[in-house]
Amino acid sequence: MNIGVCKVRLRLPENETLKGKRQTLRSITERVKNRFNVSIAEVDDHDLWQMLALGITCVSTSPQHANEMLSKVVAFIELCRFDAEMLDYEIEILHAL
Repeated sequence: MNIGVCKVRLRLPENETLKGKRQTLRSITERVKNRFNVSIAEVDDHDLWQMLALGITCVSTSPQHANEMLSKVVAFIELCRFDAEMLDYEIEILHAL
């Protein structure tokens, strides 16, 4: 079993409220969940209005498949949110029993 873990950091330069951040978060998470079979949630920067950190995970039988799936999710997030600037992302594949 292989577990793919990804952390994506986004900057929301035009956002001015925590409510606006929550709307952006909800939009991104719903779109990703509807398109990919992954788990996604906010994992850091909870009180910063213009920063958003997302954690994304998937389970696969192949490490290549897990990496490919998370890479597609990152590309999807980058393409579908024009008001969010992707600062960076990290992908890690964990091997479990």
